[in-house]
Amino acid sequence: MPFDKIRFPNAEGTEKLAARLDRPDGPERAWAIFAHCFTCSKDLRAVGAITRALNREGIAVMRFDFTGLGESEGDFADTNFSSNVGDLVAAANYLREHHAPPRILVGHSLGGAAVLQAAHRMDSVQAVSTIGAPCNPEHVTHLLEEDIDEIRATGEARVTLAGRSFTVRKQFLDDLEETRMDETIRTLDRALLLFHSPIDQTVGIENAAHIFEAARHPKSFVSLDDADHLLSDPSDAEYIGVVLAAWARKYVETEQPDEALEGQVLTRTRGAYRTDVTAGRHTLVSDEPASVGGDDAGPTPYDLLLSALGSCTGMTLRMYADRKDWPLEEVTVRLTHEKIHAEDCDHCDTDEGKVDRIDREVELEGDLSEDQRRRLLEIANKCPVHRTLHSEVDVRSQLREAAAPDTH
Repeated sequence: MPFDKIRFPNAEGTEKLAARLDRPDGPERAWAIFAHCFTCSKDLRAVGAITRALNREGIAVMRFDFTGLGESEGDFADTNFSSNVGDLVAAANYLREHHAPPRILVGHSLGGAAVLQAAHRMDSVQAVSTIGAPCNPEHVTHLLEEDIDEIRATGEARVTLAGRSFTVRKQFLDDLEETRMDETIRTLDRALLLFHSPIDQTVGIENAAHIFEAARHPKSFVSLDDADHLLSDPSDAEYIGVVLAAWARKYVETEQPDEALEGQVLTRTRGAYRTDVTAGRHTLVSDEPASVGGDDAGPTPYDLLLSALGSCTGMTLRMYADRKDWPLEEVTVRLTHEKIHAEDCDHCDTDEGKVDRIDREVELEGDLSEDQRRRLLEIANKCPVHRTLHSEVDVRSQLREAAAPDTH
């Protein structure tokens, strides 16, 4: 699946944050932002697994490293919970300016508490999901309990978390203590989905119960059974992604362009040759093979043309056989396209240059007589798409002004 690595200014505008934008192979139904756990990074394996599951459902995901973590600039010691929330808002602003406003927020552990706070500052967000999140960010201080006395006495301490060393300052603890979540959760006013493991040793299951009790409907809870806090089993992360995508589909309004009305087809080409195709409420992708500079993300335009002829052939024969009450069970159509010299075409009007040749092989299954088979082959040449290809086609083209970007 396609992705980009980008950098954008953090909440203070003083440092650049590293982010990865993972997009689905097909059209982007919505954008989500993923906030990772305390001292983790966007590259945590579980984050990648959840992201890929969301991509398969048409949800694009922005995951980034908070200030001072992973590949982002800055000093972690200068950050706190409030600055993490600010970084989330900065990420949303980047998406709004360059892609589309985020509609889904997902947060793991302390990142879950952060998305609950940040949602209040993002009008576009319609759904929020937390994974192993504390009911109050102050809960994270138990991870620092061996160093809290030193931090309060000297103003900072070097602590080791998940095998990595960080400097934590007193202002970080003070900020956690000042943040109260109950009112934030009660007034969330978005659909909420909680994931939590009953055996989570880092953030106890009672945190999920507290959040669920404080939140208003619509709210949902999914137990992760025997998962650990960091979701080290890939199947747990995959499960979260699949359930999250299915849940979000109910609550997230996906914008359908005005042009994609019934009877119309809308295409958008970006990157090299990749083109998203919307036909009513159906979507697919067209592309070119890597040998000619494409990403091979979907069938080529000529593949789609052959698909139209083949499917129309099968449907037409099905309708005809049903009307005649013939025992036709299945139709398989194999098609190829090539350019040939006009002089090699015995029945073409053109005798110079090249012409298009489509070879169509029709396979019929069922207890049909030879006369019935011959008649169905004749009917194949009368399918609507076949007739269109053989008739004069008037294609009218005009320019349309692009919509102004949303600056809000």
